[in-house]
Parts: sequence; C-alpha cells; structure tokens
Amino acid sequence: MDRKSRKQEVSNNTVHTAWHSLSQESLLSKLEADTKGLSTSEVERRRAQFGENRLPAPPRRGPLKRLLSQFNNMLIHVLIVAGLITLALGQWLDAGVIFAVVLVNALIGFIQEGRAEQAMDSIRKMMSTRARVLRDGQRQELDATELVPGDLVALESGDRVPADARLLSLKGLRTDESSLTGESVPIDKDTGPVEEQTPLGDRLGMVWSGTLVVAGRAQALVVATGNHTELGRISTAAEQTTQLATPLLQRIERFGRQLTVIILILAAITFALGTQVQGETAVDMFFAAVGLAVAAIPEGLPAIITITLALGVQTMAHRNAIVRRLPAVEALGSVTVICSDKTGTLTRNEMTVRSIATLSQQAQVSGAGYTLEGKIEGLEDNPREPDKALLELLQAGLLCNDSHIQHTDNETRISGDPMEAALLVVAAKGGLDGEALRDHWQRVDHIPFESENRYMATLDHNPEGQGRILVKGAPERIMEMCQHAMDGNGGNAPLDKQHWQDLVDSFAREGRRTLAFAMKIQDQTQATLQQQDAEQGLVLLGLVALEDPPRDEAIEAVRQCHAAGIRVKMITGDHLGTALAIGRQLGIGDGKNGLTGKDFDTLNTEEISQVAQKTDVFARFSPDNKLTLVKALQQAREVVAMTGDGVNDSPALRRADVGVAMGKSGTEAAREAAEIVLADDNFASIAGAVKTGRAIYDNIRKSLLFILPTNGGQALLILAAVMAGMALPVTPVQILWVNMVTAVTLALALTMEPPEPGIMQRPPRSPQEGIFTPFLVWRVLLVSTLVLAATFWIFRYHQQAGFSLEQSRTAAVNTVIAAQVFYLINCRHLLLPVFSRAGLLGNPWVPGAIGLILLLQWGFSYLPFMHQLFGTGALPGNSWLLIIMVTLPLLFIVELEKWLLRRFSPRPKSPQSPRESVQGG
Repeated sequence: MDRKSRKQEVSNNTVHTAWHSLSQESLLSKLEADTKGLSTSEVERRRAQFGENRLPAPPRRGPLKRLLSQFNNMLIHVLIVAGLITLALGQWLDAGVIFAVVLVNALIGFIQEGRAEQAMDSIRKMMSTRARVLRDGQRQELDATELVPGDLVALESGDRVPADARLLSLKGLRTDESSLTGESVPIDKDTGPVEEQTPLGDRLGMVWSGTLVVAGRAQALVVATGNHTELGRISTAAEQTTQLATPLLQRIERFGRQLTVIILILAAITFALGTQVQGETAVDMFFAAVGLAVAAIPEGLPAIITITLALGVQTMAHRNAIVRRLPAVEALGSVTVICSDKTGTLTRNEMTVRSIATLSQQAQVSGAGYTLEGKIEGLEDNPREPDKALLELLQAGLLCNDSHIQHTDNETRISGDPMEAALLVVAAKGGLDGEALRDHWQRVDHIPFESENRYMATLDHNPEGQGRILVKGAPERIMEMCQHAMDGNGGNAPLDKQHWQDLVDSFAREGRRTLAFAMKIQDQTQATLQQQDAEQGLVLLGLVALEDPPRDEAIEAVRQCHAAGIRVKMITGDHLGTALAIGRQLGIGDGKNGLTGKDFDTLNTEEISQVAQKTDVFARFSPDNKLTLVKALQQAREVVAMTGDGVNDSPALRRADVGVAMGKSGTEAAREAAEIVLADDNFASIAGAVKTGRAIYDNIRKSLLFILPTNGGQALLILAAVMAGMALPVTPVQILWVNMVTAVTLALALTMEPPEPGIMQRPPRSPQEGIFTPFLVWRVLLVSTLVLAATFWIFRYHQQAGFSLEQSRTAAVNTVIAAQVFYLINCRHLLLPVFSRAGLLGNPWVPGAIGLILLLQWGFSYLPFMHQLFGTGALPGNSWLLIIMVTLPLLFIVELEKWLLRRFSPRPKSPQSPRESVQGG
C-alpha cells in the first residue's frame, strides 16, 4: 500500500471506528501504532492529515452584519417607516426620538448576541494545555495541540485528558466525566473492550478529551483529536443548533405583521375616501393617510417592552437568576416543560450516607451533603453498650480512605472521591475525631482501588502493638472474602450472604449506591500488604448506602411548577434506577417508568414524539439524546426550558426556548450557551423566575392593552375627520407627542404592577396564542370608540364655540390624554374591579405617572415654545371641566364591561379561554 492510500485509510479509521469495541491488537493495527510510540516523521504526516488538536473557530459574522441583523424585525421596520415619514414631514425632533428608540433596541440585541457567541470559545478553552507522550521510544512533554491519532500518552491524577484515547494499561484509574456525561461520581476505568452500541458513559476503556483524572495512572492511545473528539462533536452540534426566538419575540413579530396590514388598509381607506368621496386633493389625502399611519404605530411599545424586561432582570437577580438575554425574562413565564439535569440542580451534588446496616441494626443517618449537621440514629440510644460493629465500620470508612475535607466559613471543599468524602462526614456524625484516629492508627501499606479487584484495603498499626487490615468495596466482592459478620457485641457470627444481598437489593431499589466494609486482625510484625492477605479470613462489618440527595427546596419548587401547569422532566447521565428513585422523591414521574439513552436511540420519529410527551425520567442520556428530546418537545408546540451545567448540555441549552445554566458548578461553556444563569445552582430559583416571567408578560399585555386604544382612537379620529370633510382634529406631530408621553409615563407605570393573585395556580399560556386575542381586539375597539367619541365631540364643540383651530386641537389632544388617565386605572387589573382595595393599592407609580403627565400637558397647553413646536393654544378653565366630564364615563363603562365578563364568562378551562386570555387579575 502506498503512503497516500495508507494515510487515507488511517483517516477513515480514525473518524468512523468504534474504538471502545476493539481488542488492543486490532486497535494498534487500525491506527498503525505500536507501544514505542510514533516516529517524528509519522507525526508530521498525521498532523498534516488531521490538523492540530484544537477546536477550530467557526466563521463569524462581522460586527456590522450583526448590528444590521438587529433591524430584521417587522415592528422595527414599522418604526423606521414612521421615522422616515416624520422626517418627510419636516419634524426633525420627533424623527430623532423614533430613530433613537430603534437604535437603542438594536444595540441591546447586538451586545447580547455577541456575548452568547462566546459559548463556543469557552468550550475550546477546556482543551488540555500540556501532555506527556511517548515518541521515538522517548517520553516527551509537549503542547496538547501537537497530539495526533496514534500517539501514546501518559495520564496521572490531576491531569485533564488531552484527547479521546483508548486505555492500554492502568493502575486504579478513575475519571470525572460529569461535565461530559452527567455521571455524578468518578468512573472506575478498565482496559477491556465493550459492545459497539454501549452508551458513552459505559465505555470504560475510553477516556475523553476535557475530562479530569481524579485518581490513578494510565497509558492510553490517542484515537481522536480536535473536532473528531466527543468534545468536538458537542461543540459542532452547539454551533449548528438553531437558537429559537422566545415566545414573546415570536408574538411581537406576528403582532408587527398584523399591525402593519391593518395600518396600510386604514391608510388606503382614508386616501380613497378623501379623494373619491370628499373630492380632496391627492396631496392633502396623502398627508392625511400619513397622519393616520403615524397615529396607529405604537412608537413607545419597543421601549416599554425593553424597560419591562430590564426591570424583570433586576427582580430575577435578587432571586439568584442572572439574565443574559432580555427576552428570556418573559420566556420563562411561557414555559410548559422544564427539562432539568439531575446532578447539582435537583440534587445537591454531594454524596451522602443515608443508611448503615450492621448485623444487629439498620441505622438511618440525618443531614445532607458535606456539612457536619445530622446524626446516626440509634448510635446514642445506648451509649454504655454501643453497636461495636457500627463503630468499627465508621473507623474503617475513615481510615480506608484517601479523601480530605476542608471546612471554611463560606464553603466546604473536598479533594478525592465524593463517596469517600461522605464516609468522612458520617464518621464525624458518629463522634469520631478523624485527625486523632489517623494519628493513633498509622497506615503502613495499602492496596488502591482497581476495577479488577473492586476493593481498597489498608494495613494499619497502633502504638499498642496491634495491627489490622481494613477493606471497603463492592458488596458482592467483599462478601466473597468473608466467612463471618461482626455482631453488636464485637463477636463473630456465620455470614448469611442472602440476608446481606437482600439489603443490597433494597438499597438499589431506592437508587442508592452501596459499599461493604470488612476487617481482619493482623500481627503488627507484618509490614506489607498483599492481595492474598486482604482477600481471605475477613469479618464483614456492614453496609453503607449512599446517594446524592435531592435539594429540599427543589422538592417544593417541583410542586409549585406542577401547580402552575408546568411539567418537569429529569434528564441525567446517571443510571436509570438512581434516576427513578430521585424522581420519586422529587415528585417527577411515577417512580417506575423511565427511558435510557440506549433505548431512546432505537425509536423512530413518531415514537420519540410520544415518549417526549409521556415520559418524565430519562437516564444515561447523551448530548445528542438531550438535543433530540428538546426538539421533539418543541415540535409538539411545547415551550421548553432546559437546565444544565456540563459541556454535554450546551447544544440542548442553546436549542431550548430558555437555556438555564448553573453558575457555581456549571462549566463556562454551559453558562455561555444559556440565556439565564442560576447563581446558586438551585432549581428552586427557577420557580421564582417563572413567577417573575409571568408577571412581566402580564404587565406587557397591560401596557399593550393601554397603548393600542390611544393609537386606535387617534387613527379613527383622522378617518372620521376625512369622512366628514373637516380639518384634522390632531396633527401628526401632536399624535407623536401623545404616543410618546403616554408611553413613557402612564404605560411605564403599568410595568411596575406587582404579580396578580394566583399567578402560579393557572396553566401556562398556549404557545399558539397571539397578542391579538379576541379579548384584546374587543377591548381596543371599545376604548378606541369611546376615545373617538369624546375627542371628536370636544373638537367640534370648541370649533363651533369660536375657538381657534390651535385651541380646538389642544382641547382634542388633552381629551385623548384625560381618557388615557382614567383608562390607566382600569388597566391596572384586567378583570379585578378597580374600586376594590386590591385594585386601588399596590403600585405607587400610578399616581406619580398621572401627576407627571398632567404637568406635561400643562406645559403643552400653556408654554409659548410648545405652542411653536406643536401648534397648540391656551385653554380656559371651563374647557378642562368639559374634558373631564366627557372622559370620566370611560372609567365606569370599562368597569361595567369587566363586571359583565366576571359574571357571565365561563370559568377558564384552558389558556385560550376568555378569562385566561387576559391572564387573570
């Protein structure tokens, strides 16, 4: 075979081979490698073929393209057209205000998008920087980017794995793969092959780029580098994952399109009526149509939405939820499904001893995590005659242990295996002084844990001339090494293996991991420990059952989500039995039915859709599985929030409607891919954020319901004036004034409204529900008609009473404003009566906004420079009394409408029912 063909074969093998399923001989053959390492010339050839061992940066849009993309929104297009029309009318100041609103919104999106694109960069930074490699028969240390498939690398405790590699030899190797697979405890590695379809987390003969070696050492053969590693596949998947628009952005986009059509139709009707029916000139009717368009466009709406979301960001920050993209604030209030990682989110990510079983008792252990709070039940019941087997077991757990715990005022840090750390904690709960016990019993020799042996053993001596061997490990293995079990008095009883196996099985059904402990008295003259010493003549001390316990606050948060109509699904890289047990404690699923990633991979598209809806617990899930599940839920029209903390969560976080990452334990890649980061890693913070999100959407709806009648009333006013063949009651520049001042005062006050009563007891909004609900259309038409009637009458009255056109228009503008002041009081609660205590109190911003707009209108009506800018004139006092008399009835008419709705509307059965469509209140 020539060199080119050989190189191509190596390339194809590297990309497509299931390395975990091969024997070592086949592995070396396919990679054309040997145990002496590659030659320098071969390394150069392979580097030219595969490139450097790094994740390449994808092509990115330049800053200008990113900025221009922010204007690709229908509502922004409408605002730009409004600005251009205003500019054509010669109103430079008003056009400047509109363009400023457009620019601010674009800049916010530009900045947020730039930050989100840093997700892929953070994944690349996880690549190891240095590696120890064997080349030309010599050991070298070099930059990890220089590795190629076929390199032999050495791994030790504390190393970050530099590339995907197959293990050739090892000594007690354990790796932390939680960031890649979600596995909550370190993995004991092996060198043997496994079946080709084995899930990623069970490929024990492989180590993965970016994971951490926590114990032992090994020699491994590099099989994939750069983009071909599992880390590279995740990076590519995340880059290629489409980031969907949030429900609010989708609704605003639909609303913008619908509003544009309505505005164009009304403008065309105005032009046609004026030219064909009234005989007006085309030029005059063009400017009338322009005035109607300006009247109908809600110029202040984008600013209101942005401000409302920004306020929500502050509220969520107080609840430990840091928002990276503004629309995600509201999107959390829309979610129908939360897909949550288990480890560290729903659970504490701190292994905890829950039960200790000896021959004479089964003691429960209180407390959770690595704090020393809690006790061993029954240990203190009879201090004169304690269970000696239990005391010996606690000592064995403390001494046959290589972990350390450091407690400070702010946090607890562990070094070593999490399960061993849990043994130190339970020993302290049992009253043992770890430092004093280690001083008394000096370790002379030990056998480290290895997957082949499935146990760890220590040989310890004390100053009194005593010696003993302590052993811990897998229960099945330890029971093979024992003939007796210690009773409560310290004596030996025959070993009943079935009794102990039943206990192991019962712990497994509860999703707990079990360790067995044994000991043997040894002569102090023995200074070394051999396997034959530890594997025979042992006395079983008992069993310890451990779990990563659920957070107490997460249990309550799941209950709140269910009450709010939100389904919670648990997706984990852990084993199915553990996942079902934790789900049962949390109230997720039925505790019996779940699905593994291996079974998930066998399903077709229709079956995946059914499983996504019916199943709530998913175990041993790969990044591809998580992404497929999120897509399936979205195709079923669910609004999905995804939580996660590992690199493996990045694609799904990016794809979900709302990605929620862990701030403390989460990887930088997960944090950058998410829209929201939980500073306390607590699922309970999500429930609070959902409540805030729902309140924000309510307030946006209230603001919208308040703003649109202003636009509708003014548009109808211009249409009515054209039909009547009379002068326009308000000019385009006066319309802009009304739209902007009501938005930044009265409408802004509505964004400060507290949450409605029962906001977390109603179902989520339907994802298909648009902004133009039947209720909103009806309310806008009702109030717009009332505003039209009052304003038209006031304008005609002042004209007939001999007031100037400027004064008549000033009266008309103030009538629109007065109507909005009274209607603001109605809008504080969409159905709740305003005259109740809850309707009048709770928002001090409302009276402040009313006072401010009255001050602005006084200046609009009486200041000379305002007369010049807006064509206004001063009004006598009786005009103001007349304005109040014709607008006050609006308050009572809308309250009557709300009363009729409360009395005769059917009780809501779905988010689309009339009452639910206005979102409570």
